[in-house]
Amino acid sequence: MSVVFVPRRQRGKAEINQEIIQRLLDENDQLVRCIAEYMQRGRATECVQYQQILHRNIVYLGTIADASPDTPPTTEAPQENGE
Repeated sequence: MSVVFVPRRQRGKAEINQEIIQRLLDENDQLVRCIAEYMQRGRATECVQYQQILHRNIVYLGTIADASPDTPPTTEAPQENGE
């Protein structure tokens, strides 16, 4: 859960590792797919709970990224073919 929702006295005590981050990214992938499927079926109101979870996860991942020291990216961005 995002640190935004964690009481101040408990902030900074959770251990963040690559496995947790990957699980959140996988969950976000599933949430996006579910939201897209509901939207295609015209059931936008059912999307709200999934959008809230997705938002919470994205805020949490952003908070982790902002708090972590600058590290070089593990993969390079693909080069444009027009050069």
